[in-house]
Amino acid sequence: MSKVRASTSQRHGTATIAVAERTSAADTKGSINLRIEAATRQLIDDAAAVLGKTRTEFMIESARRQAIDVLLDQRLFMLDSDRYDAFMHALDNPPAPGPKLQSLLRRVPAWQK
Repeated sequence: MSKVRASTSQRHGTATIAVAERTSAADTKGSINLRIEAATRQLIDDAAAVLGKTRTEFMIESARRQAIDVLLDQRLFMLDSDRYDAFMHALDNPPAPGPKLQSLLRRVPAWQK
């Protein structure tokens, strides 16, 4: 979708200037259709009602929170200062390549054969 913003400048006798702006993909809404058992739907409805939310609001908030947790769990880890120092030392001083790694690096990749 495009929005058009127009402005007029009278100082130099210029005409109306139109600038097309695209809405970002994040601004557009989509839908997700789910098949769900009646008991699960009722559980979600009850929980949403307790929080004063609609089913949609409750499900989106819950799914978003879970998605963030999953992604952070895969990308973020916390270490105390001693373990952090050991981790950084291991990254800065990797072990020498062993014979299996050296053999692998000498092979011609399958896509180049």
